[in-house]
Amino acid sequence: MAAGKAFPTSSLRAEGSYRKLSPTSRYPSMPRYPRGASAVASTDSGNDVEAPIMEDRRIAMFSVFGMTCSACAGSVEKAIKRLPGIHNAAVDVLNNHAQVIFHPKFVFEDQIRETIEDAGFEAVLIQEDSKELSILTCRLHIKGMTCTSCSTTVESAFKSVLGVQKAVVALATEEAEIHYDPKLVSTEQLMKEVNDTGFEAILISTGADRSKVHLKIEGVRSERSMRIIESSLQALHGIEEVDIDLVLNKFSVSYKPDQTGPRNFIEVIQSIGSRRFAATIYPEGGGREAHKREEIRQYHHSFLWSLVFTIPVFLTSMVFMYIPGINHVLDTKVINMLTIGVLIRWLLSTPVQFLIGHRFYSSSYKALRHGSANMDVLIALGTNAAYFYSLYSVLRASVSPNFESTDFFETSSMLISFILLGKYLEVLAKGKTSEAITNLMNLAPETAILLTLDECGNLSGESEIDSRLIQKNDVIKVIPGAKVACDGFVIWGQSHVNESMITGEARPVGKRKGSSVIGGTVNENGVLHVQATNVGSESALAQIVRLVESAQMAKAPVQKFADRISKYFVPFVIILSLSTWLVWFLAGKYDGYPKSWIPSSMDSFQLALQFGISVMVIACPCALGLATPTAVMVGTGVGASQGVLIKGGQALESSHKVNCIVFDKTGTLTTGKPIVVATRLLKNMVLREFYEYVASAEVLMPESPAAAITLAENHTSRLRLRFFSRQSH
Repeated sequence: MAAGKAFPTSSLRAEGSYRKLSPTSRYPSMPRYPRGASAVASTDSGNDVEAPIMEDRRIAMFSVFGMTCSACAGSVEKAIKRLPGIHNAAVDVLNNHAQVIFHPKFVFEDQIRETIEDAGFEAVLIQEDSKELSILTCRLHIKGMTCTSCSTTVESAFKSVLGVQKAVVALATEEAEIHYDPKLVSTEQLMKEVNDTGFEAILISTGADRSKVHLKIEGVRSERSMRIIESSLQALHGIEEVDIDLVLNKFSVSYKPDQTGPRNFIEVIQSIGSRRFAATIYPEGGGREAHKREEIRQYHHSFLWSLVFTIPVFLTSMVFMYIPGINHVLDTKVINMLTIGVLIRWLLSTPVQFLIGHRFYSSSYKALRHGSANMDVLIALGTNAAYFYSLYSVLRASVSPNFESTDFFETSSMLISFILLGKYLEVLAKGKTSEAITNLMNLAPETAILLTLDECGNLSGESEIDSRLIQKNDVIKVIPGAKVACDGFVIWGQSHVNESMITGEARPVGKRKGSSVIGGTVNENGVLHVQATNVGSESALAQIVRLVESAQMAKAPVQKFADRISKYFVPFVIILSLSTWLVWFLAGKYDGYPKSWIPSSMDSFQLALQFGISVMVIACPCALGLATPTAVMVGTGVGASQGVLIKGGQALESSHKVNCIVFDKTGTLTTGKPIVVATRLLKNMVLREFYEYVASAEVLMPESPAAAITLAENHTSRLRLRFFSRQSH
């Protein structure tokens, strides 16, 4: 075997070399090396031969995450081959695998893994004996975070847990990504750590979810029925673990995809107990989406109720006082110097401060209990300072015949209302962060046509199924105009497939027996029979979705800097606010400024208090911690919706240094599809009749206006047409 010669990335040939895969076989694009004294090599002619491997060489298999095309695989392969002691390397972009033959005297597995990560991808070593991942990735939704200080606290809590290799908490998406050793820590322990920190964790996915499905069971009336279903599932060949959620009637099934799949699970469940049970795939992200909707509803509800109380407070303190007649009523004294206006403002602002604003007290308590201070601490301090000083003024006016009260009830209630409005707009924006990911996932079709083959391989029937129920080695029929439901390769038929979703190139790619296809791409003509190889989370489309999710989780360098100083931000603001109040109070007491600066309704203490509260209030909406993660979130989401994948905040931050951009025009700047922009008839003919010919032809040829016009010419020999087209931008 010649050093430096790459293994072929596909062992399929376009002409007649297709062999049907057995349920235990691997996708043929990944060469499989035996553990003995030989390995499969490739000669220049492409034939597989046996070549001896010396005993001092070892084979390592890595799972590589983040690859989206052959260019990614090529960059990983080149990076690995630059290392000393590398005999050969083969990277399979479809299966996310990299297989490396190396000399252990010169290089180690960790060095290879670090090299792959330096190339911009995530790599995990797969143990050859157990086939288990040494490091898993867990994603959690963190409920209750309000500022960067909260995310920093949660992130620090994760990093202190034994077995956690890496933890990233994103405030904008309210999610955490944890890389952990399953032998040392479990997802339950990670979620408990979040709860102990004062927040609530909702599990999104675990490292074992690549072969895990969640089923919703209907028709269950007792726990005994759930146990019967559990026993039936565990009896299936290929089942690894079954977890039950009795509250949601939910089953989480871990399985070996080469041996079984979700369609088998549903069939088994529905066959139990005279077919009185029904099973469906549990909605993806259902808990997370339900939480987002509930959070939006809560903030909207709280903001509307705050307006009900705050608007009268605002009117009585800043509008009605200038209207003759009404101001006389408001200035009417109730007890001593306590007026009706002050009493109304007190009664209306109290529910805003303590009932509607209860969430700020709760969040502040949790933060202070764990030794940190977040934005809610500033909100609670600022509004309480205004409210309780006003309450002191009310009580003193009610017992004093001479003291004229000056209250700040409108300050506390209006501040809470404005912050609730900001929170409502913020959760609305966060609710839209997953739109780009949802649009990507919608590229995959909802249904697929499953073909049933007999023992001789002949077609015996077909049925329409949910595309999420496709299993490895299933044969799927793809009709013209339909989307390919899964990654696989063609076993029958010829067609052209539009792969612009992956490649950005609008020109259709010819497919025939043995050609590989990618889920989500569009079959333009001809019928194809496709054998599934990568389904669910292993598909190329799912890899792109994970890439966008990881990009939204990534922190830009400037955000890391903001995170470091955010832990000191709230204490600094509190100290600055107290210092402001003290300086103005002392200046007023010792005549440090003219008495004319003090309004007639205030004294020097009240003026100083107003300045101190203002400093605290202005700092409440912390742009320092929210601006950068929001910019990264929006940038990566909008880019993905336009077909541009941005790998994190570092790429965005470095883009200002770019002085030259190279575009692949077709599919990037243009759609590559001609459209008719003007027509000109060269023969006397009614224009409406001409349009009818074109429209009737386009019904048969919907994929191309030009093809429709050509067909119209063929059917109407008396018609001559000149049409002008341009590429749509």
